[in-house]
Amino acid sequence: MIKPVAYRRKLEGKSNAHLIAFDDGRDYVVKFLQEGFEKTLPNEWVAYCLARYLGLPVPFAMLVEIPEEFTAMIPDYNQFTPTQFQFASLYVPNCLDGHQVKGVSGIVNAETLAGIILLDYWLGNRDRTRKNILLEEDAKDMYHLWIIDQAEILGSYNWEISNLENLPTGLRKSAAQQLMAAFIEQEEEFFEHLELIQTIPIFLIEEIVSTIPDDWMVMKEEKKAMVAMLLKRRKKVLPKLLPRFIKKVYRPLRG
Repeated sequence: MIKPVAYRRKLEGKSNAHLIAFDDGRDYVVKFLQEGFEKTLPNEWVAYCLARYLGLPVPFAMLVEIPEEFTAMIPDYNQFTPTQFQFASLYVPNCLDGHQVKGVSGIVNAETLAGIILLDYWLGNRDRTRKNILLEEDAKDMYHLWIIDQAEILGSYNWEISNLENLPTGLRKSAAQQLMAAFIEQEEEFFEHLELIQTIPIFLIEEIVSTIPDDWMVMKEEKKAMVAMLLKRRKKVLPKLLPRFIKKVYRPLRG
């Protein structure tokens, strides 16, 4: 397991993320468990694992251990709840977020965009804003798009079981999703990604949820509720939402 070697800086955002250098020579965005944001780490981990399986452009991530003596050097460390593992996502340098880029002529990994939109609706991600997409310039006005910060899937960074039973089932206004939809060439791409989501083996979803570390304080009943919600939404919610998204958002953008 990689080890931290230098603290860089605190990053913007309410989830208290910190940029830390590790002994593999790379920088990672590290998030710690903290009161009031109890589901941030479980949300990030589950969303990351599912996104990776689906081949979506999420930066490589892993569970890491930050020694107590290193943690003590981090600003606001007294807000952290001590845990063995933290969530670390590879820092992608030389990127701009969706607010900072004015002219986008093309997305070089456009084949993933429909999958990102469906993932967000599947997981009930309420926070896919332009700030939570990164654009890495590939050529003039041509960008590779990354998705970051899945802390608010399942409707919240501190959800409870009762919240999972009432996740939104309608369309939401998202400038980031509109940006992505504009570069999706064919409607069929949505249905291809939907099929991929619907054919993820149930045991794999259960396995991903089961790997949430015990000291992240997700109870057994909550893990079962997560799996049940994921299965229900991919079967009953996505097939109804997708035609509405295509009609209300995608087709008007494509003209």
